[in-house]
Amino acid sequence: MPEIKGGCLCGAVRYTADAPDLVVVCHCRDCQKWTGSAFGLLARLPQSAIEILGALKTFTKTADSGKPIVRHFCPECGSPITEESAAAPGMVYLNAGTLDDPTFVTPTTEIYCDRELSWVQLSGGMQRFAEMPT
Repeated sequence: MPEIKGGCLCGAVRYTADAPDLVVVCHCRDCQKWTGSAFGLLARLPQSAIEILGALKTFTKTADSGKPIVRHFCPECGSPITEESAAAPGMVYLNAGTLDDPTFVTPTTEIYCDRELSWVQLSGGMQRFAEMPT
């Protein structure tokens, strides 16, 4: 299985992981605020498939799903690294912008499209869902 590597802006946090099984674009307001951008680019993989070196700080909040989501970030530079959602136990969502080579992943799905900013226009071919698919 291919391996991916990445880390935070300052280099205090590094990770190695197996290739993700799913890559999504999330347009929810939480992801917009979490990334400081128009959407989040998230790569899903089992928690057991990622090794993180360096200390992380966490922040927990109730997500749009109504379930808690725990976000992990570098305590030095603030780069968002991973998140864990109670809606997907045993899985971790890696912020794909922190990959050493973000071109390694290509999203196949967009979620919370009902919250998409009006000026966002991504290339076609992705499955689109108004909210989180069941």
